[in-house]
Amino acid sequence: MNNKITKMVFTALFAALAIIIPVSFGFLKIIIGPFTATLASHVPMFLSMYLSPASAAVVGLGSTLGFMYTGLPLVVVFRAASHIIVGALGGILVERGFEYKKVVLITAPVHGLLEGLAVIPFFGLDLYYILVVTVIGSIAHHCADGVISAALLKALSKALRRDLSKGFFKERQRA
Repeated sequence: MNNKITKMVFTALFAALAIIIPVSFGFLKIIIGPFTATLASHVPMFLSMYLSPASAAVVGLGSTLGFMYTGLPLVVVFRAASHIIVGALGGILVERGFEYKKVVLITAPVHGLLEGLAVIPFFGLDLYYILVVTVIGSIAHHCADGVISAALLKALSKALRRDLSKGFFKERQRA
């Protein structure tokens, strides 16, 4: 099968998962004060990073649409939109040969900061809410989903008998 078609199908699958997780798995939502996190909502983003930066951005858009469809407050939708940028950045890092753990660790603070910026129009410059609740909460959520995604990436690699940490479609030399 053509790699472009295969990539498009995987991108659509991960985007569908990014929509379905917040819509159908609300029981995975963790609420700590004003902060909410839906466990596993970043998993499609992490997996799509191994397709391409563009695929990861499309999956981030799917995540945004999924959270919008749930009817959650607009601030949650804006926070989910950070998945577009974080996914694309992670995809670039994967293309450059970064190991999975480094991709998670490099994108975590970017993710947290973007979500912190996303809440400013809704909560103003409340530094406690922005930095402690949103940025640190988002980084923790990002890392937890990173662990879940690592397990899935390992399981998929085993099932497909191929090291997917180098990407889904081609073997790459490590930088």
